[in-house]
Amino acid sequence: MRIAVPKETRQGERRVALAPDSCKKLLQAGYAVSIESGAGDAAFFTDAAFREAGVAVATDPAGMIGAADIVLKVNPPAIDGTGRDEIPWMRPGTILLGSLMPLRYPEVVRALAARRITAFSTDAVPRTTRAQAMDTLSSMANITGYKGVLLAATELGKYFPMFMTAAGTVFPARVFVIGAAVAGLQAIATSRRLGANVFATDVRPEVKEQIESLGARYVGVELKESASAGGGYARELTEADKMRQRELLAEQCALADVVVTTALIGGVTAPRLITAAMVQKMRPGSVIVDLGADGGGNCEVSRLGESVLVNGVRIIAPLNLPATLPTHASLLFSRNLIAFIQTFTKDKSFVLDLSDDIQKASIITREGEILHARTKEALQGVRG
Repeated sequence: MRIAVPKETRQGERRVALAPDSCKKLLQAGYAVSIESGAGDAAFFTDAAFREAGVAVATDPAGMIGAADIVLKVNPPAIDGTGRDEIPWMRPGTILLGSLMPLRYPEVVRALAARRITAFSTDAVPRTTRAQAMDTLSSMANITGYKGVLLAATELGKYFPMFMTAAGTVFPARVFVIGAAVAGLQAIATSRRLGANVFATDVRPEVKEQIESLGARYVGVELKESASAGGGYARELTEADKMRQRELLAEQCALADVVVTTALIGGVTAPRLITAAMVQKMRPGSVIVDLGADGGGNCEVSRLGESVLVNGVRIIAPLNLPATLPTHASLLFSRNLIAFIQTFTKDKSFVLDLSDDIQKASIITREGEILHARTKEALQGVRG
């Protein structure tokens, strides 16, 4: 079977779906691998490195994709109408594997179904031990949490750690992290490594132990209904619980030097947690890093992809932070995809098995149909 890796074309994207060190595993498994020339340049993986790994470097992306049995991508295929419409380049029945974010890109899902592409989205793999090595959502969220805290430390007009100097003692910064899934836990760990006093909250009280194991202090309210949606995700709160949570957030934001928001519902949609009124009550010089920006933003006054100053508070809402660490982001993403392919390879071919829990959860389209339940429901709602 032939695997093709096209260059990512999303603005600001520097990752590539396959790193050279992963190629040998595919070749040993019996696959022929091609990559578009220059696809790895922004991640500092040269064409020469891919050739040395045994990969063919192609200068005709349409021809490469059209000849492929499996296409690997970081982002959903381009359908921008500028000559880079990648879905028509694929033959019906081609397998597409990548982080497709189907709920965010419904037009791509419709196009994949119409082209009869078998599409798997690695951000939809189940949160199970067996699937952990394939979960691109988690591996990229880890980078997001790390880099988000570094942005905060750069913008804050204070030290993160405590210093005892001849000029006197400087007390540590107070960091408040909202959300304790993968990005939040990494934000906590990074803030602690930098020496800050860290407080954290999550609507799922079962994560209290994880927060405290990283050296942070858990703060939370007792909810009337469980907010856990299973699989490490949170669901939307009831109105009564939202009110109780807002009171807690307002109190903690007013005390914090840095607020890092990482909340996503179902790993996709960002709930609005920090209101303009809360920002008004924060101290001048404080920093908010809205890591929910890719899902629409957790802060009411965030400007997605920008850094703004509101009432003396710096609000940063970065998009696609993993692309700012392209070498390791590509390496980890590549390993996630290789784990998926290797798990379902038999006799040098990728085997479709929709009775398998991983394939069943992550398949989006096949043979003209949309199979992913949440995406199908969302698209039906749009039509209605």
